[in-house]
Amino acid sequence: MPNGTDPLVRRAAGRLRGWGGVAAMAVACGLTASLTLLPLAHDGSGAEAPPVSGPGVGTGVQVGTQAKADTCEHPDASLRPDSADGPSIRTIKERGKLVVGVDQSSYRWGYRNPETRSLEGFDIDLARAIARDILGDENAVIFRAIPTNQRIAALDSGKVDLVVRTMTINCKRIQQVAFSTAYFQAGQQVLAPKLATDITGYDSSLRGKRVCTAEGSTAYEALEEKSFGAVFKDEADGTKDDKDLLTVPNQLDCLARLQLGEVDAVVTDNALAAGQAAQDPAVELKGTPFTTEYYGVAAKLGNDDLVRRVNKVLVGYRNGPWQKAYERWLEADLPGITGPPEPRYK
Repeated sequence: MPNGTDPLVRRAAGRLRGWGGVAAMAVACGLTASLTLLPLAHDGSGAEAPPVSGPGVGTGVQVGTQAKADTCEHPDASLRPDSADGPSIRTIKERGKLVVGVDQSSYRWGYRNPETRSLEGFDIDLARAIARDILGDENAVIFRAIPTNQRIAALDSGKVDLVVRTMTINCKRIQQVAFSTAYFQAGQQVLAPKLATDITGYDSSLRGKRVCTAEGSTAYEALEEKSFGAVFKDEADGTKDDKDLLTVPNQLDCLARLQLGEVDAVVTDNALAAGQAAQDPAVELKGTPFTTEYYGVAAKLGNDDLVRRVNKVLVGYRNGPWQKAYERWLEADLPGITGPPEPRYK
C-alpha cells in the first residue's frame, strides 16, 4: 500500500481481521481510488455480445406525457428509441470516443479487477455495448470514475457523455438529468454484520444505530423520510467540516466504515449490497427490500438524441446480451432475476 494513503485506509490495514481477509483489504484499498473524478484507461477488450435472439421487447409500455408531468407516476418513462445522429451523437463521433462515468469499486457492477487491472462488471458491459453501437468499437470508450455524489455534476459540466453507474431513476432526478429506459430493477435494503442479530432490517431495530449511506443516494432520502430513530446524519453534513462518517462520497466507503466498527449498518441498493456481501462473508443483507428502484443510463438534460440512441441499444441488449451479462456478473450473488424491466416510453 503506497505511502500517503488516506488515514481511513491505513486504519483499515491495521484493524481488518475476521472481516473477509483479502477481500476486505481490497475494499479498503479501493476507498481512496474512488474519492475523486479520475480519467481511467481505455482498458480491456471483451468478447462481442452474442447475436440478438429471442422474443422482441422493443415496443414497451406507452405513458401519457401530460399525466406523467403532472403526477410523476412513471419517472422511468423515457424517449422512444431512435438511431438518428443528432448533435450529441455527432460530437461523440467527431471525438472518436464515448466518455462514460462509472464506478470502479462496486464489485460485480463496475470494479477494477486486481489481477488484470481492467474495469469489469455489469455496468461496464453495458457501456461498451453503447460505444459499439455509436462508434463501431466497444473499446472506443473513456471511463471516468465518479463518486456517487458527483454523477449529476459530471453530466452538467460535460466531463462525461453518459453515466452508467447503478443510478436510480426517480421524480427528483428526472428534473436534473435525462434517463434512458430502465435496465435493472433493485431495492433498498439493510446490510449489517452477521453477528448483529439485533438488526433485523429496515425497521425499529435501527433505533439508536449508526447507519451509513452515500451522499446524494436514494438510501439517504429514504432515511430522511423515515429513519426509525437511526442516527444517519453527520453533524456538519454538506459543509467543509463534514467528517464523512455517516454520509460518505461513495457507497463502498460505508462498507469500510462498517468493517472498522465506526457504523452499525448500511442502507443501500440490494444489488450493490449483494456484491459487498460476496466480498466480505462477515456481513449480510437483513430483512427484505423496502423500495422498488430502476437503474437508468443518465445523460445531460436536452441531449435527447443521445437518450434515444441509448434506448435503441437497450432494445437489442434486453434481447440476449442482458441475460448473458446477468449470468456472468450478478446471478451468483443476486439469484432469481428472470430478465430486465419492461421499458416505458413517453
